Amino acid sequence: MATEFTPDIAHLLFEQAPDGIIFADRDGIIRAWNAAAERVFGYRSEHALGQSLDLIIPEQFREPHWRGYRRAIEEGTTKYEGRHMPTRSHRADGSTLYVELSFAIVTEGGRALGALAHVRDITERFQQERENRKRLQELERRLEALQTG
Repeated sequence: MATEFTPDIAHLLFEQAPDGIIFADRDGIIRAWNAAAERVFGYRSEHALGQSLDLIIPEQFREPHWRGYRRAIEEGTTKYEGRHMPTRSHRADGSTLYVELSFAIVTEGGRALGALAHVRDITERFQQERENRKRLQELERRLEALQTG
């Protein structure tokens, strides 16, 4: 027998999702923050709820973020919809992390209610890829030196 999809099941899916789930209203105020978002960013939901998204956006990225956010809310869509975007963020303890975000503008009756983001910590992968790029550049430099030497 199939399990009926109820509000209780929806809440369990939200809380037990493997990726962080964040919903911010039209003004960029966090209205939903699941357990995985707590693990990724280190902020308990009690602290994050009611706060601006500035909580997790590094200061140098805020101006372009808010320009894009306001445009996406006005248009009811985002150019990043359906894509995964890597970016830098910060944890509650102030440390830097790299996250991969996917976005959707949540609408009802043609009006944007806010933005939904799924987030996962890619810090380890990002650092490994950066190290691999450095090694590759060094090997290319050595090969060029051997070829011209």
